[in-house]
Amino acid sequence: MSTLSTQSGGVPVLVLKEGASRSRGREAQHNNITAAKVVAESIKSAFGPKGMDKLLVDNFGDIIVTSDGRTILDEMDIQHPAAKMLVEVAKTQDNEAGDGTTSAVIITGDLLGRAESLIEKGIHPTVIIDGYKKALEKALETLEKIALPFDLSQSKEFLKKTAVTSLSGKLVADYKEYLSDLVIKAMFDVMEKQSDGTYKVDVDDVKVEKKTGESLGDTKLVSGIVVDKEIVHSGMPKHVTNAKIILIDASLENDKPEFDSKINIENPLHIAAFLKQEENMLRDMVDKIVATGANVVICQKGIDDMVQHFLVQKGIAAIRRAKKSDMEKLARAIGGKIISNLDDISSKDLGYAALVEERKIGDDKMTFIEGCKNPKAVTILIRGGTERLNNEAERSIHDALCVIRDLIQEPKIVAGGSASEMEMATSLKKYAQTISGREQLAILAFAEALETIAVTLSENAGLDPIDILSELRAKHEKRETWAGIDVNSGKVQDMTKMDVYEPVAVKRQIIKSAYEAASLILKIDDVIASGKSKMPQTPPGGMPDGMGGMGGYPGAGEY
Repeated sequence: MSTLSTQSGGVPVLVLKEGASRSRGREAQHNNITAAKVVAESIKSAFGPKGMDKLLVDNFGDIIVTSDGRTILDEMDIQHPAAKMLVEVAKTQDNEAGDGTTSAVIITGDLLGRAESLIEKGIHPTVIIDGYKKALEKALETLEKIALPFDLSQSKEFLKKTAVTSLSGKLVADYKEYLSDLVIKAMFDVMEKQSDGTYKVDVDDVKVEKKTGESLGDTKLVSGIVVDKEIVHSGMPKHVTNAKIILIDASLENDKPEFDSKINIENPLHIAAFLKQEENMLRDMVDKIVATGANVVICQKGIDDMVQHFLVQKGIAAIRRAKKSDMEKLARAIGGKIISNLDDISSKDLGYAALVEERKIGDDKMTFIEGCKNPKAVTILIRGGTERLNNEAERSIHDALCVIRDLIQEPKIVAGGSASEMEMATSLKKYAQTISGREQLAILAFAEALETIAVTLSENAGLDPIDILSELRAKHEKRETWAGIDVNSGKVQDMTKMDVYEPVAVKRQIIKSAYEAASLILKIDDVIASGKSKMPQTPPGGMPDGMGGMGGYPGAGEY
């Protein structure tokens, strides 16, 4: 039984239920920081182009091989409440920037570790948080100062260099050049220019479909949508050119009443009339579709066998039970509308594609809707030798898509290889000298936490982190802004000459997320965990007399 520290006449007052636990003060802070550091340490080795992959096995025995920070943390099933906050950091980073999840978690863990050392020296967590806040503002200011803007219409090579950098640390690195070209082409196909001259683009407009077989080099971009469904009837055309497509979000079946109903038929002739009426209702649905001039039907719900028969007679191809997300992407790709009521359809609602074709991909049949005039949704079809490789390729391509989105919306880049982190750290160390008081130590700790990116990169590449860090510090003191680690040669190089670039948006979000998570954990000085509820055990022989009824209370069954 856990007690809060209150006494009443010398008797402790029990506030928390049995099984609850409580830790406070230095103990609570130590436990929280230790848990967060353990999580950060667990994914450090996956960071960078030379990082190692993790093999994760879930409760069902399914295997995931990945170096993606968000995926690793999601699959680890972390239970500690403070450690879960680092999972939230990875999720936020992934949702906002799409890349840099591992960096955000590593910096958060290091910020907390250095804060603990300051706490042990007698510095209050609030002072540390204030110092971290000043360091964050200065770091962001430095990041904006060193950022390299470029013209999206004239300098597309920066897009490819940045996408290649994103894919370099992944399992698909052997195909990074080819996949980068696909990703950039896909995002340029779906981006839209705004009235103020900027561009808007949504990663969800690029559908990523995967099928096992062939190799990653056979991955291709389809100017339209690939639906993982086959044509519903063998008698329907499998190849339709100049397709006029209607998208229907309604069931092409006779609706069943929501309440129980019964029809009494006394004359056998009425049975035939009843069935004929049902057939006429289904034929009427098909006639409405035919009247629009459509030759392909894609339905989100079911299609009755009789309707399929009538569509075959009219030479119309049909797909049923398409996913809602696919329907929305199809509408953007073919320029059509999704119809919920057949009574309202017209030829204006049709979309157009040059070709609708059912093809056998691997062991399955898929329908390709391609050759759209001005598609605002496209598909990248991933081919890989194993299912796990395909899954990792999907995650890697998603990161690359997000990186290109960030650059389209904010065309600013910085050099990678820890160059920008080292430049921010150098700036913070100079800034700390202008701050009096204990906050100076927190600002220096923030600078050293940023340097941990360079340390981790060099460790994962098999280099000596002390030598590398010393050389980096010296070069940045000499104002060599883009000095970073070339993990392939094992030397400190000008990363702009190595064509290693990352979006400013990703870097900005990394340090923002890391600061906020570290501050949140440092402000906790009391952890109260409720015990798990236990069901009362039934005594042998069942309930005693008088304990029946509601909840086993005496007399509860007498009402």
